[in-house]
Amino acid sequence: MLEVTGQIALVPPFFESFRKRLTRSPKIYLLDSGLACHLLGIETDRQLSRSPFLGPLFEGFVASEIIKQQVNAGRRRELYHFRDQQGLEVDFVVPRRADELLLIEAKASRTVRPAMADALLRLVRAARGRTRGVVVHPGDDAGTTASALRPGVRALPLGKLLDELR
Repeated sequence: MLEVTGQIALVPPFFESFRKRLTRSPKIYLLDSGLACHLLGIETDRQLSRSPFLGPLFEGFVASEIIKQQVNAGRRRELYHFRDQQGLEVDFVVPRRADELLLIEAKASRTVRPAMADALLRLVRAARGRTRGVVVHPGDDAGTTASALRPGVRALPLGKLLDELR
């Protein structure tokens, strides 16, 4: 019932193996970040920035924005995650045109470091050129732009990611 009414999203695993043994359980996201903060007792930006839930809340917000963008563009919802049994995990896998995949790692930090791209880079290499990796972050009010973190992996503020998904 919560999924049908748009309160939560069950994000299934991406089953194309990349020659790896996969964990096959879905991830669950509360799509209303305001409601999630209320339920957690987070009332101010300062409380949010110090909360141990900042990362998961941002990840849920990113999931919500990707889903809304897909639905508003008249496309079907295609959002997956990837996790293998060795611990390699990528937050989101978004199929793109033809045979291309966009791999997305959500990081709530305003400072993005190359080490944040490690899991993405490993999966981009395993997929052999049909994927692109993105570390999405909140950005800032100064109009943050895209930047390269590693070969095949870029850092993008959330607004730029949504523009790219259009």
